[in-house]
Amino acid sequence: MSGPPLALIVGATSDIARAVALRWAAMGWSLILAGRDMALLERDAEDLRLRHGVSVATRRIDALDTASFPAFVAGLPGLPDVVVCLVGALEDQRCAEADGAVAERLMRGNFIGPALLLGEIAHRMAARGSGVVIGVSSVAGDRGRAANYVYGSAKAGFSAFLSGLRARMSRCGLRVVTIKPGFVRTRMTEGMALPRFLTAEADEVARVIADAPTRGRDVVYAPGIWRLVMFVIRALPETLFKRLRL
Repeated sequence: MSGPPLALIVGATSDIARAVALRWAAMGWSLILAGRDMALLERDAEDLRLRHGVSVATRRIDALDTASFPAFVAGLPGLPDVVVCLVGALEDQRCAEADGAVAERLMRGNFIGPALLLGEIAHRMAARGSGVVIGVSSVAGDRGRAANYVYGSAKAGFSAFLSGLRARMSRCGLRVVTIKPGFVRTRMTEGMALPRFLTAEADEVARVIADAPTRGRDVVYAPGIWRLVMFVIRALPETLFKRLRL
């Protein structure tokens, strides 16, 4: 590899994504920030250029517009060495239960869009024979809970997709990493009652993501305590689990 690594951050205006961009820029990486709000992307890009003197490009992408993905990837300034997808949406479970359009939007935004986009990029990385693909899923996908099973089912699908992609791409020189955050204090969760001792800050999760390209683990819980928490939750018998208010 000549020159600094090139990283593509999809969903780059989220709190966690912006923290990841700061970490990689501080390491001298070149960046491509992709999202829907071009004004915000340009503002963040200029801040990173001024702070760290790195190359930062911006591109618009809508994760629900899956037909645009091939042209988006073809139009990048270069095929990235690392891509991370932080696209996601969290809506009220009761609205998703009552309105099929809301449920569909949750499923498309948290599973279908991110999966198809990463698959498109991974296909091109495989032809090159190198790269790291990072998908940010959620512990919510480890077991369906009454409180958020529409969102959780989408994340479960995304995790399964990443698992299969990892198995396939391991033969092509690519690494595929699944990051599973638990509760994170961000704009998306603002106003929600989050458990104090199980809630991480955005920068804490960003550190896990930013370190993923140089670590060897395939599935990473962020923070690590969630691996134990979800092991216990998955082990509960269904007859008991469905009685719990989770």
